[in-house]
Amino acid sequence: MHGSLPGKAAEIRALLLSLIDSLPEGAALPPERELAARWSVARMTLRRAVDELVIEELLVRRHGSGTYTSRPKVARWLGMIGFSEDIRRRGMRPGNTMLEFRHQKAERPAARRLRIPVGDPVIAFTRLRLADDHPMVVERTTLPAAYVPGLQAEDLDGSLYDLLTSRYGIDVASGTYRMEPVMPDAKTAGWLDIPATQPCLAQHGISFDGRDRVFEYTSAVYRGDRYAFTTELRSTAPTRRISDASR
Repeated sequence: MHGSLPGKAAEIRALLLSLIDSLPEGAALPPERELAARWSVARMTLRRAVDELVIEELLVRRHGSGTYTSRPKVARWLGMIGFSEDIRRRGMRPGNTMLEFRHQKAERPAARRLRIPVGDPVIAFTRLRLADDHPMVVERTTLPAAYVPGLQAEDLDGSLYDLLTSRYGIDVASGTYRMEPVMPDAKTAGWLDIPATQPCLAQHGISFDGRDRVFEYTSAVYRGDRYAFTTELRSTAPTRRISDASR
């Protein structure tokens, strides 16, 4: 993106990056008029460089307040990869805090999602997922108890997918998930250490194993200020029709 900036704006971008590096996360930048005077640059040129850094999520504008430094969001690829592995790939340390753990009977909604009879035993738990000790996600998971005999809360300190594979021979094959923007409820906001007015991203879905069984239903709320989701789209080239004359 910044390769398209003209010379002066690129120079101002470099000065802004140096300024951002010297400030803590969430610090306010000096007013634009002050920076423009300090660096002898037109306000429009300065604003363009700031705009680029806002797009890159190194800065954030707050209407009526100013411009602030921002920690870049974790860009998670949508795919069959667990939170722990995804965070490790990004050079951070994953962590978990167990918030709720219950053995119960499947009510109709859970039974329908998990494709099991109503009343079958299930295990439902809620974990706060951490990256370098920072709260990132509140994740609620429901598993058919028959697939994970003996599972206890203390078993879930690490990766659930690693545990399912190593202990129960459940291989993660595929999944169907839906994303939507949400406002967190008070309890979720408290766990994530954010105000209840901060938008979040919610993910709901089911995962299948190699035997085409639904082995989990998840409902997760991600901090909107710390997470972005990325996917890859590919076009399928249309098949060229061969005319009768060319056959």
